[in-house]
Amino acid sequence: MLKLYGSTTSPFVRRLRMWLANVEHQYINLQIFEGEDRALLAARNPTMKIPMLEDDGELIYDSRVIFRYLNEKYNNKALSWEEENILTLIDSANDSFVQLLLLQRSDIDTHADKLYFRLQHERINITLAHLNSLAEQQHFSGWGYPEICLFSLIDWVEFRQLHKLEGLNALLAFQSQHKDRIEVTATDPRN
Repeated sequence: MLKLYGSTTSPFVRRLRMWLANVEHQYINLQIFEGEDRALLAARNPTMKIPMLEDDGELIYDSRVIFRYLNEKYNNKALSWEEENILTLIDSANDSFVQLLLLQRSDIDTHADKLYFRLQHERINITLAHLNSLAEQQHFSGWGYPEICLFSLIDWVEFRQLHKLEGLNALLAFQSQHKDRIEVTATDPRN
């Protein structure tokens, strides 16, 4: 049986949980920053990151690689280059947000006038504006993996109160359109 290791609050894990909604698997929720779960993660995954997938003894790391592995395993259609580029945009914003959140949790002022912080905020602002423009152009009209990843990002940013989303009306409308899906409510980190 597939085993997905992660944390209920991780947007990278949540996207896979939603995508696997109709696939039999075991979800293993880890407390990744301390204790036995941290030791388990260290023993099984040298990247020390989640998500991690186990399939018949094979360990797969990183949400993009896990998606590609599962997509091929179940003979699903590969993503187009446009969809891959969109995932890169979503992942870029997500990565910047994660870095800033970890720094904030380390009591570092991420709004200080420092190059690293400026670059992260610049990347976030430009990427979210571009994703909003793509949403206005109806690039997210379905509910495939890119849409699931976008929803996970926007909902996580709102959940963690990481960024003001005012003015990103197409992204907020997209979030509102999908917030009542069963796989969304079943994986909501607020619960």
